[in-house]
Amino acid sequence: MADQSNALQAQRAALEAARELHDPVMLREVLAVLDPARGGLFLDGTFGAGGYSCALLDQPGVSVIGLDRDPEAIARAQVWAPLYAGRLSLVESRFSALDQASETPLDGVVLDIGVSSMQIDDAGRGFSFMRDGPLDMRMSPDLESAADLIARLDEQTLADILYLYGEERASRRIARAVVAARDEQPISSTLQLVEIIEAALPKPRPGVKAPHPATRSFQALRIAVNDELGELVAALQAAERALAPGGVLAVVTFHSLEDRIVKRFLQDRCGKLPQTTRYQPQINASEPTFELIEKGILRPDESETAVNPRARSAKLRAARRLVAPSRAVDPAALGLPRIAPATPMRRAKGRKRR
Repeated sequence: MADQSNALQAQRAALEAARELHDPVMLREVLAVLDPARGGLFLDGTFGAGGYSCALLDQPGVSVIGLDRDPEAIARAQVWAPLYAGRLSLVESRFSALDQASETPLDGVVLDIGVSSMQIDDAGRGFSFMRDGPLDMRMSPDLESAADLIARLDEQTLADILYLYGEERASRRIARAVVAARDEQPISSTLQLVEIIEAALPKPRPGVKAPHPATRSFQALRIAVNDELGELVAALQAAERALAPGGVLAVVTFHSLEDRIVKRFLQDRCGKLPQTTRYQPQINASEPTFELIEKGILRPDESETAVNPRARSAKLRAARRLVAPSRAVDPAALGLPRIAPATPMRRAKGRKRR
């Protein structure tokens, strides 16, 4: 009996620690669109510390599949998951395969896109340009690290990644500096890369408040390492396949590249995407598979951003699944940037400098 009591206390302490570790962004708004009071089976496709999942499980009659590609997130949750008496299932997988996590159609899917604060705050994961650590940035161990990526890419491909994934205007200059530095010694730590980036850029004017000079480059490399935008496109299609009619898709994004993909996907699926351009003829419109719950985007309120400044850039889009069958999507039509494969023969000569 004492052993059972001790185990229960340990589970509760682990759950409390998980909730203190990370505050889910726009939780109130996400719960409002998912409406867990109706009960059913929900999937949290970016489980992290389990913030959305726990809030969903607070409602009776709700079961949740917690899915994350990060084995550390799943391992932490294994300790406290028994508190929910079988209502929480944990799956280590990419969210692009979320439709394989359940044979039962889902009543809701929530995706919180991008890197979690837990990953950023752990210097050993290599996501932060403010802390020294290995230049890693992997969300799962089966991927190529940022250090390995930098070591093998040619200058032009690296510049394309910085420009298209990070919207870094000085991409060419930074790529040139990185290639020159790696010729001297391997680039293996976060602050080593930060120093190279800072040296490649002009110093900010005194008194001018600007983002850290490495912000866009680190974002771009993280997206490239984890194929985040390709995963997002695949996850939206997987959610369409997995949701039952009436089920809700809720997606929280943090930068324009992600939000553009989600916006265009929902426009297309709701029959709102323009069907013609000057270069593309009229095509037959397909039957809508979703309907918007809220027109446009939802943003966090001032009380949340005051407590959690990282929530400032968050945007929530949500839609309800209709009965029409799922269908394929062209990633390019959703705004997915295309990076040409790296080859030893590619040169910057003749290309317009950025």
